[in-house]
Amino acid sequence: MRVAVVGANGKIGQQLVELLKDDTEHEAVALVRKEEQQQQWQEQGVEARLADLEGPVAQLADALAGVDAVAFTAGSGGGSGDDMTLLVDLDGAVKTMEAAQANSIKRFVMVSAWQANNRENWADELKPYYAAKHYADRELMRSDLEWTIVRPGALTDDKGSGRVDIGEHLPAGKIPREDVAHVLLGCLTTDGMVGKAFDVMSAD
Repeated sequence: MRVAVVGANGKIGQQLVELLKDDTEHEAVALVRKEEQQQQWQEQGVEARLADLEGPVAQLADALAGVDAVAFTAGSGGGSGDDMTLLVDLDGAVKTMEAAQANSIKRFVMVSAWQANNRENWADELKPYYAAKHYADRELMRSDLEWTIVRPGALTDDKGSGRVDIGEHLPAGKIPREDVAHVLLGCLTTDGMVGKAFDVMSAD
């Protein structure tokens, strides 16, 4: 299976590409914004394509040509404003769904945020981010794509433990990005994950 990793230069995206690189049954196609990022992946033997989530859907559709699944790991980043959150985390995600549908790609795995589905659990200082994730997830669930939505807790750069809790209503917590990447790979390669949406946290 050829998996397009949208946001392959982000911290989760990078780790997912590396996992796919080491998986003999699957192949990563790294989607990045900048030519230098594209060159860096190509130097590591990974096919990389340019894709701008703020650009037209047709350009995104071209970047997704010939792939079997999409993993959306992109995000505007903590240092960006609410306008970029809207353009990347919401509109960019929806445009990627439209581009996947234009290519008859069915499998779509989304990185969301802990409890994005429950407004009462949104932190006041992160409401625009949560709203973007909430409505992107809703659009994905309303689509005819074969979706899975992964809602990680607070992300850390710690070494992954390989142990996670998964559930619909987990208490707040943290999870290393490395473990999130492993969960995404599991969603892509394990039967029965289509139509599932869940929180994920580190476990003891």
